[in-house]
Amino acid sequence: MAYRITRYANRKLYDPQRRRYVTLADLEKLIRAGREIKVEDARSGEDLTAMTLAQVIVEIEREGRTALPAAFLHELIKHGEAWGDFVRQSLRASLEGLVDSRREMDRVFQAWAARSGLLPEEKAAAEGSSRRATAPAPPGRMRRRAAAASPPDLSEEVAALKARLRQLERGVTRIRRAAARGPRKAKNRPRPRP
Repeated sequence: MAYRITRYANRKLYDPQRRRYVTLADLEKLIRAGREIKVEDARSGEDLTAMTLAQVIVEIEREGRTALPAAFLHELIKHGEAWGDFVRQSLRASLEGLVDSRREMDRVFQAWAARSGLLPEEKAAAEGSSRRATAPAPPGRMRRRAAAASPPDLSEEVAALKARLRQLERGVTRIRRAAARGPRKAKNRPRPRP
């Protein structure tokens, strides 16, 4: 349910729940906190939400905190009456692309983790099959990209890195032991002749 705000003829905004007047900045805080607001005219009950939200955006722009890129605002004005459909279609396409990319990224990382030994093969296979069962197939272009970018077998590289890490840890341990013993006295060694 939307948080109700009343707008009076003098353009003041009133919050009947808290019984106080609010500013556009207060409305911005409510929205950023996850609240959905509904602004109504005090006399007619007309819905003024869209106009008030536009005012919030203008106020953000005035303060120098960019809310929307100028190119987006140009497109919004250019499309006139059809702006609602344009925005909905653009946002839907963007969100679908993000969801598809996220699913594909999860699948690739699961496969990489299984191949590198960070995730047991059985668990990766089970997670991968459950993801494939619930996730829609990515679009053709995404499928081709995923096939081209599938990670090579990394187990040998991971094993080499682990061996190098163990070697470095042994070196650090030797250095610490030597530092704990204190400085060694130099032995009288003959110097090589030039």
